[in-house]
Amino acid sequence: MRLDKYLKVSRLIVRRTVANEACDAGRVLLNGKAARASSPVKVGDIIEIQFGTKNVKAEILQIKDTVRKEEAESLFRYL
Repeated sequence: MRLDKYLKVSRLIVRRTVANEACDAGRVLLNGKAARASSPVKVGDIIEIQFGTKNVKAEILQIKDTVRKEEAESLFRYL
């Protein structure tokens, strides 16, 4: 699955266009390296997102194409 789609499905970032913009600006790291929106993600990868002064770090636990809002947090674990 593409990184931008995973960020949207997991609700780490609300909209896919915002996820694309964050990746283009270099604010998203995948396993410690700057990631493009099209980068493939797999279970066990570590995502870091910089929201202004706040950083969010999460490990991918599952990958699903669609998920209900209540179940979105089961896709990742905050570190």
